[in-house]
Amino acid sequence: MIPQRPCSSSVQSAVSASTWFVLTMMATSAAVTATSTSAPGGTFRAKPFMPPLRHVPSATSASQRIRPISSSLLHNIPRGGSTAAAAAAPPDKYLEESDEEDEDEEDAEEKQQAAAAANEEAAKLQKWKTEQQLLLNLRSTFLSEALAMRGLPITTIADVSIADGDKPPEPTDWDCAMATEEEPKSCLYSFDAEPNSKVVAPIGTENWISISALNRLRRTDTAKVEPMWHSKYAVLRSWFSDESQFSFLQHTGFRGFLLSNLLLDLGGGIVLRSLVVLSILATLIVSMPALEYFVNRLLVSGPFWAKWISWRTFVHASLPLKLIMGQLAWKLTATGFGKLEGKIRDYAVDMESAMLEECVPLTVVPVAAEIDDDDAVEDETDEFDFGMLDNDDDGDAYEDYSESDNY
Repeated sequence: MIPQRPCSSSVQSAVSASTWFVLTMMATSAAVTATSTSAPGGTFRAKPFMPPLRHVPSATSASQRIRPISSSLLHNIPRGGSTAAAAAAPPDKYLEESDEEDEDEEDAEEKQQAAAAANEEAAKLQKWKTEQQLLLNLRSTFLSEALAMRGLPITTIADVSIADGDKPPEPTDWDCAMATEEEPKSCLYSFDAEPNSKVVAPIGTENWISISALNRLRRTDTAKVEPMWHSKYAVLRSWFSDESQFSFLQHTGFRGFLLSNLLLDLGGGIVLRSLVVLSILATLIVSMPALEYFVNRLLVSGPFWAKWISWRTFVHASLPLKLIMGQLAWKLTATGFGKLEGKIRDYAVDMESAMLEECVPLTVVPVAAEIDDDDAVEDETDEFDFGMLDNDDDGDAYEDYSESDNY
């Protein structure tokens, strides 16, 4: 009889599987070689092997002696079933180290998440501050423009809108010369100035332009004046402003004030436009009797009523059609009035140019005029000397002349 494997009360008192197998094999071999008796009939009967009796604890006492296995013991049991290796392992060392590493990793992750959240909040706050600053700058700019339009001396966008590297135009004085056939002058507007016409240029330069061409360009297209000198000189502000000490208008007198300041410049030409309207109304009022006579004769004439079939459609038209016809009539009237005003304005500009040609003084005298002046001075000196000799009876004219200190 093969002995049964006893149950151990604890893990530490149990034998290994290999030891139990060896004991079982030894018990089997001993049973085969033991003494035996012969049974009747010549049969061989082996004596059964009786293992020594061992105390088998009952289930109640075994359950009372069983103790719960600690987690550290289960953690240290190796997979091969060796209890020696389990006994040699240090208790709870690796578990504590792994717990500390897990806690460190969790702390690092929490710190990273907190830093990311703080950076995000700081970026949102910086963006909000930037937007508020931009809005504040825009509001101050609009306010400055509005106050400048009302006449307050405040810096606007036009005052600071200068490209990098460019300088604002500088006020400058002028030189005026006469263009003649003997001494022609170049002109920035028309290549060569007309003979016997005055030309002007910034002082110290030879970039001449005729006064009439400059004034006409100033009245028709102001934006093209200063680029003639590459926007280096503030020509308009220096030569045509009442506040400038280099202004042409200081030489024109009261006539220049009426023609330039009052008629052409005041209110953007509103005075000229008003005068044109008043002139048209005065003409209509004066010619009213003649107009009334011709209108009455037209209304009672036969040819007018013979065309009744042609113009009755317009008389009995609907209100929208009459409004459109009135709009077209108003546009034609406004176009005709604009053309009439333009012609009158051109005539006034020509008058202003002729006035400037007449009033602006010459600062550069032609060489031929200087020679003529020198000859005239010499002739006057010779005449004076001959007159003294003719009237000198005593022969002391040269003595008086040499003794004179004021000559």
